[in-house]
Amino acid sequence: MGRSSEPNRIDGAVNIANPAFKVNPYPFYAQLRAEAPVFRLALPDGRTAWLVSRYDDVAAVLKDERFSKDKLAAWSQGLFAGRSWAVRMIEPFTLRMFEPLTHNMLDVDPPAHTRLRALVHKAFTPQIVEGMRGRVETITNDLMDKVRGRDGMDLIRDYALPLPTTIIAEMLGIPAKDRHGFHRWSNHIVASSSSATGRLMAIPTIWKFMRYIRNLIAARRVAPGNDLVSALVRAEEAGQPLSGDELLAMIFLLLIAGHETTVNLIGNGVLALLEHLDQMEKLRKNPSLIRSAVEELLRFHSPVETATERYAREDVKVGGTTIPRGAVVLAALASANRDERQFPNPDALDVAREPNRHLAFGLGIHFCLGASLARMEGQIAIRTLLDRAPRLRLAVAPDALRWRRGLVLRGLEALPVAFGGQAAKA
Repeated sequence: MGRSSEPNRIDGAVNIANPAFKVNPYPFYAQLRAEAPVFRLALPDGRTAWLVSRYDDVAAVLKDERFSKDKLAAWSQGLFAGRSWAVRMIEPFTLRMFEPLTHNMLDVDPPAHTRLRALVHKAFTPQIVEGMRGRVETITNDLMDKVRGRDGMDLIRDYALPLPTTIIAEMLGIPAKDRHGFHRWSNHIVASSSSATGRLMAIPTIWKFMRYIRNLIAARRVAPGNDLVSALVRAEEAGQPLSGDELLAMIFLLLIAGHETTVNLIGNGVLALLEHLDQMEKLRKNPSLIRSAVEELLRFHSPVETATERYAREDVKVGGTTIPRGAVVLAALASANRDERQFPNPDALDVAREPNRHLAFGLGIHFCLGASLARMEGQIAIRTLLDRAPRLRLAVAPDALRWRRGLVLRGLEALPVAFGGQAAKA
């Protein structure tokens, strides 16, 4: 639960990146909201961070320019308060080694963020995303066709992962033969964020990923295609403000962020429905609820547990607590989305919940660029699954499920499901 052996004490050493914590983090967050809404926490890599847990405070942090996203600037200014010896040794080394990857829109502040986001936002407008609907429907039905005749599947490996991986790879022009590889790299990188040692061990993987992207860019310079990488290469060559490092970092970010959130949305969402069969049946009987259902699944089991790190530029008071200059700040999206001050009966799943102003995609200038795409993929994937597997059920006991390690994301390693027969035809 995240509590120490002493009553009414919150364990500041709880490891929020540990798979055991991911099983059920909500009692810990509820206690934070009630007793210590801005809580000083020890991170697995030895640093300390301030974990913000209430909805209003999380929303405020996400929009407050006094919290920087620029890790390099924070490091150069002597920030990163409370660093352990391991972090002091490793952080400068890894920052310099992978400095090109820091030039992405998620890790910079305006005006660089504004410029970089403007270069890709047109690829993710609601109109463009809606034009992908037919392709997403085809992929989901193809994936279900592949498991016809079987008693079940691993929903993550066989369904939730291939869908967004295929879509973002097609958008970027990644050859089909390479798609499984970049998810394997992504999974390793995501897990590495939980500790300083993990970051060191991920160095070979990150090098391979960077080398792959550089080769892809070089290939598009020679033979451009009708894909997003080619468009970004053309923008750079036309003299638009995009450096070589920014091009590399942009593609790196799009490959990882372009599928990780959706994998967790589908996996976590289906698990929630399987654990609340009344809500799954309600959605089956009324498919028009799919939009509100996906919003509720995003709220209930948020695919992104905490927003990525921010760094206090100055002393900032949040929720009555002063966060000191230089502190690492984590906005707990999963906690905000269960805040009883914002959501009536927040621990109940209600696929018809309205209104539902959850923060699963963040808020402010760093609001998830691919939110429209993730929503659409989630709606189609879950609706297709329920249509074609009318007797869907868990194939293992819930306590046998394993969660992925990592500081930011919350998702399952695998989700074995049974069809209660065979998957139906499309």
